[in-house]
Amino acid sequence: MSASLPEPVDPQRWLEQIREWARELGFSHVSVSGVDLSSAEPYLLEWLAAGHHAEMHYMERHGLMRARPAELVPGTLSVISARMPYLPGTTLTPGWQVRELERLNRSDEGVVSLYARGRDYHKVVRGRLKKLCERITALIGPFGYRVFSDSAPVLEKELAVRSGQGWRGKHSLVLSRDGGSIFFLGEIFVDVALEPTEPVSAHCGTCSACIDVCPTGAIVAPGVVDARRCLSYLTIEHHGPIPEPLRPHMGNRIFGCDDCQLICPWNKYAQATELSDFAERSQLVGQSLVDLFAWDEATFLKNTEGGPVRRINHERWLRNIAVALGNALRTAGAVQAETFRAALLSRADHPSELVREHVAWALAQRDQDSRSTRPVPRS
Repeated sequence: MSASLPEPVDPQRWLEQIREWARELGFSHVSVSGVDLSSAEPYLLEWLAAGHHAEMHYMERHGLMRARPAELVPGTLSVISARMPYLPGTTLTPGWQVRELERLNRSDEGVVSLYARGRDYHKVVRGRLKKLCERITALIGPFGYRVFSDSAPVLEKELAVRSGQGWRGKHSLVLSRDGGSIFFLGEIFVDVALEPTEPVSAHCGTCSACIDVCPTGAIVAPGVVDARRCLSYLTIEHHGPIPEPLRPHMGNRIFGCDDCQLICPWNKYAQATELSDFAERSQLVGQSLVDLFAWDEATFLKNTEGGPVRRINHERWLRNIAVALGNALRTAGAVQAETFRAALLSRADHPSELVREHVAWALAQRDQDSRSTRPVPRS
């Protein structure tokens, strides 16, 4: 008697199993989209033409490949999008948004963006997506795939929105009714045709909180961010001097900026991560600017090992903190001002011209008046 053949797997049921495995791996939601993003191409070209990508020249080089998954990975028929929350439970407690916003009022404290306080998400997300693919292979047999997480020319947010992960908020991030925007995105390009999941409607309404709170007016239109003004870009991606008109608006932000997410009403529904990878490193939370500015390169490398902050290197770390110290110096009392001045003077002869220039600017802030903190024009 011949052996009976296994029952064929219903492709419509694959997603249910994939979602179950994804949750075990730390993802909160999985969805599917097709690969035709042609309707997003005009917006991408307009955004690039306006120079909103600043000095991220790789975006120009890749051009429309971002909107053409099947060109990036030939044979791609579907894209699986996944989101992974990153706030640890110790942070995500009642009133967390207010507490984080209050950090911005403590001028002597250096504030690192929430996403950057733990391990580098690129490796975490991609590694777990690969594990998910191994399980999918056991379910459907060998198939072609590639995984991404902010690591290639991929329109991540567009794919997430089309697949129903959420809608595009006015701050340009993906917003979900059950997860806010405090999550990382990852994608699996597959050579299997899967039924797309349904997109969801937008729920920002008339709210403009994120636009109104942006310190530099970087959200120039609903859903449109000009990186040239964005503090996240300037403190992380930008390699040169911080534009002087924007320095006072950095406040005490030394790596990234969370203002638009912290003010968003939908983030009261943010979810906590179950992964220890994203636990806050004490060296990066609640620390004084003076102590952080005192790190030598070896200390910087040790305290940022395996984390996102490592990418800016010690020179730009000092650049950012020098600006924050200058902002703190402007309003400090006499005793505290001397502490800030002493810290800055310790780097006044730093080998880096970039550091020296920002230190000199910071030291000069004691003599500046309130005009330097006027809102940045939005025109």
